[in-house]
Order: sequence, then structure tokens, then C-alpha cells
Amino acid sequence: MSDSPRGTAAETATLLLCGARLTDGRTVDVRLSGPRIEAVGTAGSLAGPLGAAARQGSGAGTGTRIDLRGYLLLPAPADPHAHLDLALTAGCAGPPADDVADVQRRATEAALLQLGHGATAVRSHVRVGDVHGLRALEAVLQARRALRGLIDVQVVAVPRLLTGAAGADGLDVLRDALKMGASAVGGCPDLDPDPSGHAEAVVALAAEFGVPVDLHTAADDPARLARLAAMAGGLRPGVALGPCHGLGTLPRDAAMRAAERLAAAGVSVVALPQGGCSGVETVRRGAAGLHTPVRLLRRAGVPVAAGSGALADLANPVGRGDPLEAAFLLASYGECEPLHAYELISTRARAVLALPEVRVEAGFPAELLAVRGESVEGVLALAYSRVVIHHGRVVSRTSAVREFCDTSTDPALDLPRQSHREP
Repeated sequence: MSDSPRGTAAETATLLLCGARLTDGRTVDVRLSGPRIEAVGTAGSLAGPLGAAARQGSGAGTGTRIDLRGYLLLPAPADPHAHLDLALTAGCAGPPADDVADVQRRATEAALLQLGHGATAVRSHVRVGDVHGLRALEAVLQARRALRGLIDVQVVAVPRLLTGAAGADGLDVLRDALKMGASAVGGCPDLDPDPSGHAEAVVALAAEFGVPVDLHTAADDPARLARLAAMAGGLRPGVALGPCHGLGTLPRDAAMRAAERLAAAGVSVVALPQGGCSGVETVRRGAAGLHTPVRLLRRAGVPVAAGSGALADLANPVGRGDPLEAAFLLASYGECEPLHAYELISTRARAVLALPEVRVEAGFPAELLAVRGESVEGVLALAYSRVVIHHGRVVSRTSAVREFCDTSTDPALDLPRQSHREP
């Protein structure tokens, strides 16, 4: 059976995106067939076949046309570091509830918010063990099933302790989590009395189950980071660390040496430029000035991506889960040029999630985001109206209309009622 909620009809449907602008300045038509890009041509060159197919009615040749004049067409973002089980709990009077139904509701709502911003894939870290047991994991897995066809959700099981007397229970829970369907093994070495032992247990379990590793760490201890890099070297399908904001507190030479070790081991780093992460207790309110040194990491050859981290929870009560905001902040901080900043939330983020690369070219996955604007700089600054495409079909639209007051008293102003026509 197909993973598409629409079955074979969705897999064969055709979608024509007309008049979209690309980052290289070209204006093109893009034809999607099922989950892939079928053709990219100059504006107006692909309209004929789709028009004929649309007139024929339903079936394999059916198609829809979307006018994207005034929009920039980009590979869709992915969020490599979220906390769906804790999302939308900023207003709670006490600790977030572990009720399965409540966690599933919030996780679903948070994932849809991220989808509306443009992310067609998200990796969520979920607490397991201690008093939480596996309830939060069960809830997020249920949300993942409910969201299939709208957004791809990966789930990282995150225990607190894996060493000492409590460690045995943590390892048992982690094994159960992987058997339930967790996509990756996580952990918080900084919170364990034996950080190296914690990381070693995670890496060993990941190798046993053949899943990725995704750890929370401040990365502020070069010796500990070197040991972790040695453990991770050669591990497939890969190791990611985040948010690694502690690297920015080290002397530059020490930070560069640590980054070079990570690069040699093939370890990826996921930055959280929006600040706040529920998995690392040192990244809380008031720590917003601690930023991952993205430019240094990239210079050392470390694969770097950017995620959103907290979404309106206790770590960041105003977190929005908007990937474009993460790219905007990276560009604002001077860590990346705008185009490179966008790559960190799209191409690089998908690489961390082991998802296929996306380009606006024939043959690539139809995972796309259209944003009103003419350049990457423009859409990062004013990314209001968005059209999100997942598996070749429109799964979300956000339309913003800006209106000004009546200008009849001063016709010379000639203020527009609406600056662009909606697609």
C-alpha cells in the first residue's frame, strides 16, 4: 500500500507551478508528477500538456495549475531539532502533563504549525524513562501516523540517565522505545554523572539497532568532545550533536581544534539560533546570547544544519518553530550569507535527517516552498505568504494581505491596497 493518504491518484496527479522565480534569477514553470519534479522549463513552456490533461478530467493525467508569479520557489525546509512532546506548554501552571491524548494533540498542532511555516519534515526529540516512561513517545508516534502524507516526522528517544544504578533502567526503556518505532537514539550526556559512559551506551545501542545518534550537548568540554568524536567516527547512519553553543565560549584555537575533530569523525552539528532547548538545561531563558559558532564550524568542515528547538515551551515561551526565522537570525548574526543560511534549514537539514536531496530540477523530490518575494534576502526579511508542497501536492497555504488606510485625502501617495495578487 502507498504511504500517500490519497493512494495512487495522488501519486500520479500532476501539478504545474507557473511563473515561479528561482534563486538564480530565472522565471520558470515547474511540472510535478506525483512525488517528483517531472520538468522545469522557461515560463509558459510547460502549459500546453497540462492544459490538455486538465480538460480531459480525472485519471492519471489530471492536473492543477498554480500561479506563482511574484513568488520565490525553494527546496522545502526541514527541522532537524524539535521537541513536539513539550511544545505549546509555555502557559502551563506546572510541569507539562504526560497524558497521551494531550501530548498527541499538542504534538500534532506543533507539527502543523511547522508545516505551515514550510517544513515538510521534522525530527522531534522525545523524553523517555524516569517518571515519563514511554507515554510521551507513544503520543508522538500516534501523531506521526496521523500526520502521514502532510509532514514526515522522525522521533528521537531521549533518556536522561544511562549510567550508574539508574542507568540499567534507562537502557531497558531506550531499547523498548526503539522497538516501538523510534527513528534514532538520543541522550543528554551533560546531565549524566558519567557523560562519556552515557555517550558510549548511546553509540553502542545505535550500532546494534542500525539507527542514527542525535545527542543534546553544550559541547563546552574539549576533552569530552574529543572522546565523543572518537566513538562516533565511522558510525552509520550518522551522528548529530546540538546545540553545541558551548563551543562559542571556548578560546578560538580550542574551538577550532574541537571542530576539526568533529569534521574528521563525520559528526554533524545542529545549531538553534532561535535560542532555547528543552533538552539542555543550560540553554534557557537568559542564555540567548550563547550562539553556536556556525561560521567556525563550517570553516573546519563540519556539516552544519539549523533547527528551531523550543516551540512555545518553558525553554522559549515565544518559540515559533519557523525555519525561515532560524535562517534570518543566522544571517543577522553574520554567521552565514543569506543563501547559505537558507541551505542550513533545507539542504543541510535534510542531510542530517538522511532524506534525499532536493533541487528545483527534474527528477528530484517535489518538496518545495514558494514564498512571496524576489530573493532569498527578501523572503527571509518578509516571509509572509507561503505555499508548501509535500510529495508533489499542496499541503499548506498562508496568505498575507497588507492594506493601508484610505488615501483619498492625499492621492499623491498612491498607496496600494494590496501589493501582489495571490496565487
